[in-house]
Amino acid sequence: MMRATLIGAPTDVGAADRGASMGPEALRVAGLLGALRARELEVVDLGNLSGPGNPWQPPREGYRHLPEVVRWNELVHASVYRELGEGRLPILLGGDHCLAIGSISAVARHCREQGRKLRVLWLDAHADFNTSELSPSGNVHGMPVACLCGFGPAELTGMGGRMPAIDPSCVRQVGVRSVDAGEKRFVHEHGLDVFDMRHVDELGMRQTMEQALSGMDADTHLHVSFDVDFLDPEIAPGVGTRVPGGPTYREAQLCMEMIADTRRLASLDVVELNPAFDVQNRTATLAVDLIESLFGKSTLVRRPVWSAPAQAPHSLTAA
Repeated sequence: MMRATLIGAPTDVGAADRGASMGPEALRVAGLLGALRARELEVVDLGNLSGPGNPWQPPREGYRHLPEVVRWNELVHASVYRELGEGRLPILLGGDHCLAIGSISAVARHCREQGRKLRVLWLDAHADFNTSELSPSGNVHGMPVACLCGFGPAELTGMGGRMPAIDPSCVRQVGVRSVDAGEKRFVHEHGLDVFDMRHVDELGMRQTMEQALSGMDADTHLHVSFDVDFLDPEIAPGVGTRVPGGPTYREAQLCMEMIADTRRLASLDVVELNPAFDVQNRTATLAVDLIESLFGKSTLVRRPVWSAPAQAPHSLTAA
């Protein structure tokens, strides 16, 4: 039986809006623990990490709340790394997406020590590849991929004992449809693999996921970083940064089921759920449904039926 751990990180210090700090509890209220146990997982809920509050201050030297962001990520890093070392699958409940710096740097550290390959699947409406020079807001939840790839303050880029924590080549982004102009050029310069919504529209979710998941083997640790704003806001209104044109319910289910088919999922972030913008916890309930699919829920018992060579993602339209 697979062993998993829920780790709550109730903070919105990296976000543009208040409210993502309530995300972990909303997921619990929506029945996440019971849903995972129904998938025959042995799940322990460690409760919530305790970190600094949100001072709600303007940016300083290009970053909002950098000391608080660093402390929260240190806490997340330590907790995720510990659970991986114990042979458990950590499920981080955010909180905003800046927390992925701590979780993925911990996963990368674990993979280096175990001699395993890492694949990061970034499900998000945004590329999150901003820097302090490029970001119009200074909000660090728009910078985690850049920080993980070595572009950011030393307190974040060196987390986990190596700078950069990861190479851009291990990341596959799916669902992207909102990228700042300077960030768009930066993505191109560093060769980030982005399967944007035009790619999904043209080829469909099945081929998109075949490409995003290609090249993995039994020695690959798959980390999924699931930003709830990946979903179309018509079905998931409970996020702070709504971007129209995201995956539908069925597209999202197919995405999650194909990830489950790989049997490589070894760590997970669920972030940016904001109950302050939700309707009767509808988005949290949907997120729990999709997480169940990540862990194998399907209409029928299925076996993997796809096999695809690596293919180039769709290029973001130049600014």
